[in-house]
Amino acid sequence: MSEDLVKKQVRQQFARNAEKYVTSARHANGEDLAMLVSCSKADALMNVLDIATGGGHVANALAPRVRHVTAYDLTREMLEAAERFIRGNGHTNVSYVTGDAEQLPFEDASFDLVTCRIAAHHFTDIPAFAAEALRVVKPGGKLLLIDNVAPEQNRYDAFYNDIEKRRDVSHVRAWKKSEWIHVLEKTGFRLETLSCFPKPFRFQDWCERAGLPEADRDALERSLLEAEEDVRGFFSVEADETGRLSSFTGEAVYIQAVRPE
Repeated sequence: MSEDLVKKQVRQQFARNAEKYVTSARHANGEDLAMLVSCSKADALMNVLDIATGGGHVANALAPRVRHVTAYDLTREMLEAAERFIRGNGHTNVSYVTGDAEQLPFEDASFDLVTCRIAAHHFTDIPAFAAEALRVVKPGGKLLLIDNVAPEQNRYDAFYNDIEKRRDVSHVRAWKKSEWIHVLEKTGFRLETLSCFPKPFRFQDWCERAGLPEADRDALERSLLEAEEDVRGFFSVEADETGRLSSFTGEAVYIQAVRPE
């Protein structure tokens, strides 16, 4: 599939479900968001770029702490929903720019901090994203990245990315932790922190947020419930008292990387 077609799918998917991502409890209140804000060491002199802002939760959380935030997203409807949310919270130091994470329309060394949360698995060219993030952050500035990651074992990696793709056609690939380390250091970043944490998924909410049709949801549920025993164990697949799938658990990472001075 061509990159243009993938990005068209991303725009269509998030345009249809924009408000769901703004109101999603996982996106709005996750502990990972508090971790990012705390580790950012944000101050009143900083200019921040939030790539693939989605519902605008990172931009909203950092706005009262910094000089200015640029909320940036591929999908216009998503950006409009984020703007309503952020302005509704009284933050006026945020600008909204539509564009591609792999082709940033900003000058070199424009930002003190670049953030990207729960989005990179939709990008078609992670090395290009990493290179652009390095280009636009100032020397000594940081990239703060949070995303779902695939297991290091290829079999579990394939299973996880398959169910993500079946749930959301705009999913490209969740990378392994080792792949993130490699690409960021090869690009020129110096890693400061990599913190792993479990990512529980409530199955029905997870499917509903992506607007997955009922028949596809049922087929996906069967795939998880009928997976081999070690796969079900690895992903902590849980059924309720009626035998329906209630949840499973993946993994996410917080990565903090600095552009050397």
